[in-house]
Amino acid sequence: MDENNFSQLLLIKSLLSVEGLGNLKLLSLVSAAGDLQKIPELTYTQLKNIKLIDANLSKRIITAISEKDNLVPELEKDLEKLLKIGGKVITFWDTNFPDSLKRIYMPPLVLYYIGELKEVDQTSLAIVGTRMPTNYGKIQAEKLASELAERKITIVSGLARGIDTAAHRGTLNSNGRTIAITGAGPDVIYPHENKKLYHEIAEKGLILTEFKPGTKPDAQNFPKRNRLIAGLSLGTMVIETRFNGGAMQTAAHALEQNKEVFALPGNINSVMSEGTNRLIQNGEAKLVSNADDIISELQGKISPFTKSKPNKVDLDLSMFEAQIYDALSEEPIHIDNIALKTGMNTSECLINLLTMEFKGACRQLPGKTFIRM
Repeated sequence: MDENNFSQLLLIKSLLSVEGLGNLKLLSLVSAAGDLQKIPELTYTQLKNIKLIDANLSKRIITAISEKDNLVPELEKDLEKLLKIGGKVITFWDTNFPDSLKRIYMPPLVLYYIGELKEVDQTSLAIVGTRMPTNYGKIQAEKLASELAERKITIVSGLARGIDTAAHRGTLNSNGRTIAITGAGPDVIYPHENKKLYHEIAEKGLILTEFKPGTKPDAQNFPKRNRLIAGLSLGTMVIETRFNGGAMQTAAHALEQNKEVFALPGNINSVMSEGTNRLIQNGEAKLVSNADDIISELQGKISPFTKSKPNKVDLDLSMFEAQIYDALSEEPIHIDNIALKTGMNTSECLINLLTMEFKGACRQLPGKTFIRM
């Protein structure tokens, strides 16, 4: 990091350390000064005449700026940790800061990331949901993410257990781009079981957070993270959540930001479908059964490179494979039942199903069951 960027980051860090000076007041302060770097030139009288900045806050700002060099060791330590993991830092005032996050209420002023910020991420969709999904929820999350990734849509989620993991994994399986927005420092992997997934996303996509290196995944961090997941995306897709689940917070942020909200309907007797069914019932979310439902709703906002879902002909299936494809559905079906439906023996079905998996037409699940993709 060059001297100018370090100086800017140090100034931001010192200002954000001031009690009572949050993101919004700091933005107001910059607006009044005309430039971030001009804030230290403001006098006490000038400061206290700025909207939202009173006399006591003005005194604290002046003190913090005069003592900002005391924060140099801490900032250098943070940047050293970031360098070790190949990470970078960007501020609200940098040219490549995501425009979509500048426009949300309470925008982040500093972001840490591993990977690359890309223009294609302007066409992105968030997929979120419970950490304890049903098999149905996991299958649908992975399937939808995969189909959307094939249409050149970046998938955004939170790297959590359950639906988030399935969404990231489905995207990567289709060689798509995915962004994980975390509730901890960029060097903190949470949950630990997603260590491999974390590194794969860092290599092929983007790890993004507003929390500095070393920050633990404390509970209060996740609502803040959820507003960024909604803010970075054109819309939010909710798959299985309770009434009070974190995914409902993300949906609420999306609605506040005037973004599209989508929901997968679920079993009315399942607590994991309480939230999604309520969103649909209240008219707050569009019912989604496949990727095309999302694509049609986002027309005009998405990349021109998006394409329709491949059909049976596009998949180039043989006569026998097409017969098996027709016997499959989005619900798992056992190999014995597939054989019964098609009139083939089990061995013939397994051989054809293996070829179909390579073509992306189906997927095998535990217990010798298969679903159509």
